[in-house]
Amino acid sequence: MSALPEKSQQIIQAHAGLIHRVVIACHNRSQVPDLEQVLQIASDNGWAELVTSIRRVLNGRRDAGVFVGLDEDDRVVVETILRGIQNPNSLPDLNAKPDPTLAAPGLASMIFEAGRGNAQALQVLGGMAEQMSAAGGDMARLAAIMRPLVNGERDPDRLCKGMSSTGETLVLSILKELDRLQPQ
Repeated sequence: MSALPEKSQQIIQAHAGLIHRVVIACHNRSQVPDLEQVLQIASDNGWAELVTSIRRVLNGRRDAGVFVGLDEDDRVVVETILRGIQNPNSLPDLNAKPDPTLAAPGLASMIFEAGRGNAQALQVLGGMAEQMSAAGGDMARLAAIMRPLVNGERDPDRLCKGMSSTGETLVLSILKELDRLQPQ
């Protein structure tokens, strides 16, 4: 499945803080004392391949070998880091807010995989749900419907109950993606 430019932008924006920290650390490691802690947390939360690749970059590698073992999303992050090392003006805006509706394909994919028994996808969704709960509003409501979505709930009225129009749009986009992922 090829990445849409919007999906790539969403991935980049979601990882903007990490991307900036790694680029800064590549230029001067003393400027980012907590990077190792951030990388360890990321690794513990299912991003081990991405962290391995980032460590390759931190150790000076700039060849195609830094991409070994990465999925499409992680590859976007590492490509952005490498671009940022060469041209800091290419780094993502740290103050931009990601558009939640662009997250639907990624969320749907994880929900689909978790529903098929993929333990890593379920673990990642659990961590995301925890963060979404803390955010409140529609994000907390979305966190509350993760388990029903994984278990096969597809009733939009039930899933969108109590959400704003933006939240409903996100849930409906997720449902559309889940329907697309189902074998016909």
